[in-house]
Amino acid sequence: MPLNIVLVEPRIPQNTGNISRTCAATGARLHLVGPMGFTITDRQLKRAGLDYWHLLDITYYDGLDDFFAKNEGPFFYFTTKGQHRYCDVEYPENAYLVFGREDAGLPEELLFEHPGSALRLPMISGARSLNLSNTVAIAVYEALRQRDFTGLQEIGALTRYDWSDAPLDL
Repeated sequence: MPLNIVLVEPRIPQNTGNISRTCAATGARLHLVGPMGFTITDRQLKRAGLDYWHLLDITYYDGLDDFFAKNEGPFFYFTTKGQHRYCDVEYPENAYLVFGREDAGLPEELLFEHPGSALRLPMISGARSLNLSNTVAIAVYEALRQRDFTGLQEIGALTRYDWSDAPLDL
């Protein structure tokens, strides 16, 4: 079940690189909506997600109008201004999780037009925001948890040992 991550006008290449890595590792599609504050060839961007770049499904857009003309929702808008908690909604197949600029967030007009889809991660009073790449990771894993992590490898393997030989620690 595809999950779509949308970054609107990202400004910090390291954040986008980290988010790219999260998308690649989870099979989520990444949508980058310009204008961006860096070029895709930026060293910091590639360094943050370099060894995962070949696993990434990425699409670029000239702006929000271009993005909305080419995609149908459902859309969920992540914002510190939201009235609903991110964990209180159900993320259906082909959901788009939309995140704004690190310095400005999403346009308020967009949020105002979609109050039921404006979602917030709870924080203490006075905290301005979480880091964008952390917020995306939290949201992605909530959507994946709701789908019981379908299609993802859930059990890891040791490199020097075999789990079946491990002592019981109950």
